[in-house]
Amino acid sequence: MKNDKKLKFNMDEISIVLDTKKHGVLNRDNMLIKIICIIILCMFIYTPLIAQTKIDEANFECQYDYTYAKDTLKRIDQNDRLVLLLGQKTSKCYSYYSMQIDTIFASPKRDEIMKKVINFAFKSKTDYPHKRMKAYVYKNYPDGKMTVTDGLSLQDYQYEDSMNCMNWTTGDSAKTVLGYTVQDATCNFRGHKWHAWFTPDIPIMDGPWKFHGLPGLIMEVTDEKRYHVFKIVGIRKVTNMPIVFSKTYVGTEKFEKIDRRKFLKLARKYLEDSAGYVKLETGIDLDQNITIQKLKYKPLETE
Repeated sequence: MKNDKKLKFNMDEISIVLDTKKHGVLNRDNMLIKIICIIILCMFIYTPLIAQTKIDEANFECQYDYTYAKDTLKRIDQNDRLVLLLGQKTSKCYSYYSMQIDTIFASPKRDEIMKKVINFAFKSKTDYPHKRMKAYVYKNYPDGKMTVTDGLSLQDYQYEDSMNCMNWTTGDSAKTVLGYTVQDATCNFRGHKWHAWFTPDIPIMDGPWKFHGLPGLIMEVTDEKRYHVFKIVGIRKVTNMPIVFSKTYVGTEKFEKIDRRKFLKLARKYLEDSAGYVKLETGIDLDQNITIQKLKYKPLETE
């Protein structure tokens, strides 16, 4: 692993690579992660895991810091940690924090686990565990296509997306990321102009979220206004790590298949008028005084 000036923390079977300049050694969020992992592992010792569909075997695991603007005027940012599993034919990208919640909800003892985790968060004054990016992105699954699962309110959805739809223009600039020499590239994609840094030293045409199509692993990518910033913080070779198609544990516990553009419209409606969306979905009127609000940020996709 090329990872100068980094620290690697092993928490049972969980491996996280951190940039100490940004994160420190063990902050409260990392401690909460550790507690959650210990609780989950203990609760699963005598609990059979729910079978998941294996679609590939991972050769590499990459982790990215994802920073995104929740309010572009006040410049209020939030953070996520994305995991990218790279297999021989397929890759899977997801939020580490969202996977934690799904792992808890997969257990028959999920209420007990959540109670312990929330109590710890309350006592330690850390952020309680919650989903961040809900999307799971599977590239080249099925062959030549992309499958995405995502959630709104009490329903998870599944849609098919295109591969090879990013028309990159490579540049001449270069720098070093995690000890690798990276080259820049730009493209316009679904409402944003993106600037990426990729390394030909790792000849894998993949990256975080839906990013792909460059002749090397994408290490960093941001839109021109820096509303969305993805930065790799660790990469390692792995064995005995299956890539599975994750199940849904909300609502009907079944994915509703939908067209991508229709999902984007539903997502915008939910973000602008969540109470109205819930009423449409369940018939429950949460608050008659809530009015439709204009989005304060620009989503990853707008078209």
